[in-house]
Amino acid sequence: MELNIFDTEDEVLAALAAHFVKIADESIAARGKFSVALSGGNSPKKLYELLASAYPDKVEWEKVYFFFGDERNVPQTDKDSNYLMAKKALFDPLNISILNIFPVDTSLAPEQAAEKYQEEIETFFDEGELSFDLILLGLGDNSHTASLFPFTPVLHDRTPGVKEVFLQDQQIYRITLNAPLINEAQHIAFLVYGEGKAIAVHHVLEDDEDIEEFPAQLIEPIVGEIEWFLDTAAAALLRNK
Repeated sequence: MELNIFDTEDEVLAALAAHFVKIADESIAARGKFSVALSGGNSPKKLYELLASAYPDKVEWEKVYFFFGDERNVPQTDKDSNYLMAKKALFDPLNISILNIFPVDTSLAPEQAAEKYQEEIETFFDEGELSFDLILLGLGDNSHTASLFPFTPVLHDRTPGVKEVFLQDQQIYRITLNAPLINEAQHIAFLVYGEGKAIAVHHVLEDDEDIEEFPAQLIEPIVGEIEWFLDTAAAALLRNK
């Protein structure tokens, strides 16, 4: 694991954008394509906007294939849709082909949507290991990542896959890659900034293991690399920097 700590939010975003481009170039050179699972939320939106504005000609975007680490169980036209956010911030500005974009089919019931998404991922990797070149992750104030929320059954999955998750307190479903699937990735990058994340960062990186309370502790790649991109505010409570 590597910690990358920067003074400002803009520096964090710039560093992760450069990291994204580096892995994309290496993956395309090695295998002719780059597979990435995107995260949702305001922080990655700024990352996608930066990639679209600063790197439109520096990545072979026609060889990039986009998936989603998780999705809310809402229509793709809903303001809370991770797909819609990425479409506006990244896909549309770069004219990404629909053949390169793999959204979760939220028109289906949650369990069926999860099953279909897993099938699409398995088809993409063509019976090989389900190993994304890069998975982007965020971190919630409650130490969740993707849609791996505290005290949910998906935290105990042992086989790589996609699952529906019901959040009792919000009475809503989400669809998520589970931890075993995320951990198959070649590269995993957490994007976390702001003082409001400092407690969660400390819990995940330095507290005793408690996956029920701090689900992001589950993210430990099997053979790949994991990097954290943090600002000084988010890293403020870390003892070991």
